[in-house]
Amino acid sequence: MPTVDINGHSMYYEVHQPGGNPTGSEGTPAIVMGGWGTFCHGGLGAVPWAVTQNHTTVVFDYRGIGESTDDLETTPSTQQYATDVAGLLDHLGWSDVHVVGMVGMGACIGQELAIARPDLVRSLLMTGTWAKADPIFTDQLEGFRRAHAEAGFATFQLLVASFSFTPEIYNEARDRLIGPDGAWKNLQGREVAHSRLVEACLTHDTVDRLDQITCPTMVVHAGQDVITRPEMTRVLEHGIPNAEGFEWPEIAHVIAGRDQRKRFDDLITDFFTRVERAPTT
Repeated sequence: MPTVDINGHSMYYEVHQPGGNPTGSEGTPAIVMGGWGTFCHGGLGAVPWAVTQNHTTVVFDYRGIGESTDDLETTPSTQQYATDVAGLLDHLGWSDVHVVGMVGMGACIGQELAIARPDLVRSLLMTGTWAKADPIFTDQLEGFRRAHAEAGFATFQLLVASFSFTPEIYNEARDRLIGPDGAWKNLQGREVAHSRLVEACLTHDTVDRLDQITCPTMVVHAGQDVITRPEMTRVLEHGIPNAEGFEWPEIAHVIAGRDQRKRFDDLITDFFTRVERAPTT
């Protein structure tokens, strides 16, 4: 798969063609961004089926992760990452794409992209997001960063995984989540890159600019998320004009398990279909 020089770094990306029979949303590409990791290098299975089966989908490695390089002289920020994404979409010749931000930072990048380059964003769907870090969220992320730096990846993985899933899913899947091939495996040996990702998360602030997001937007409020709590995600719903909120009491920070993923697919399909059928101005 290719790399492209964008915004002072080499960016690795993958374009995947749809595997289903698109209806309603045919022809609209999508970009999917997660948290501190990547959906590349065999990770596409973690992307919602409703996206990959019905849309040409691009995924990429964040700076310093996978095969993307970083410029350590720059200050990491979600605006910087949004500029990276805009450069990638311009390189591909794409506009009016569905932007899906899941499990944290990707949704924050989506906010900055929708503000800076509304021509690129057809819709914005977000889970596990925030407009500005509050003290407890700041201390959680700083704790994860210190655990990685001071105690190593394995300790960090134990902490972040046990915080991110419902107890039922974690207990059932623990053997798959913990270990060198488990959750957040792309951060192994990448402590500096992880620290810079955390810095971008902690300095993210769109509170006073949310009204500049004009695309159709949906925000998922996860009732069992103890990291990006519902009171944080609701700020986005209330601040973005005409945004939709979806209350989902049963899920935690990561949507996981067959039933949760099926419901998420249905939610995405319904949202994308309504966006595509709505008249444009």
